Amino acid sequence: MLKAFVLVCAVPFYVLHRLEALVLGRERSFAGMTQLLALLPGVYGVLLRVAFLRLALHGCTSACVVEFMTTFVTPQTVIGRNVYIGAYCNIGHADIGDDSLIGTHVMVTSGKHTHFFDDPDVPIRLQGGRDECVRIGRDCWIGNGAIVMADVGDGCVVAAGSVVAAALAPYSIAAGIPARVLGRRGDRREREEA
Repeated sequence: MLKAFVLVCAVPFYVLHRLEALVLGRERSFAGMTQLLALLPGVYGVLLRVAFLRLALHGCTSACVVEFMTTFVTPQTVIGRNVYIGAYCNIGHADIGDDSLIGTHVMVTSGKHTHFFDDPDVPIRLQGGRDECVRIGRDCWIGNGAIVMADVGDGCVVAAGSVVAAALAPYSIAAGIPARVLGRRGDRREREEA
């Protein structure tokens, strides 16, 4: 009942976003609205953010949490069931699998090629770029302050402060700058059972 009420409360924000999109474009309007809603603290802020995202994102269920000051870049993002996204995150074009946990201050970019910089005679801002969907698999844990620029397979753990610049295979445990695989989830259990 509460989620239905909050969804109704999110409709004016969604309508405003769609009207703004006629003037500003869909992505700028969407990013601006997520910035506005990111300012709302507490459980009511979480509920209203998720309700808006259910209406505006390519895919989002009510069974997720998006904490204070977390913003989104594009409505093309998909958030799975039971996903937790901590405070002060910035999420680019991403597909986040079910049951994943994303710590605070995490940046998920829209891939590694958002800005081209090959020509030193042309300002970087004029060289364009290419957005790519970064996939974070199901049941992943992305530690605080990590930067994710490449796909993360199912069941991965990414240590706090790491920079994922290359795709991680499922169940990898990775850390560092750039992130390197240190092991696999379940390896210790397999050694203990042997």
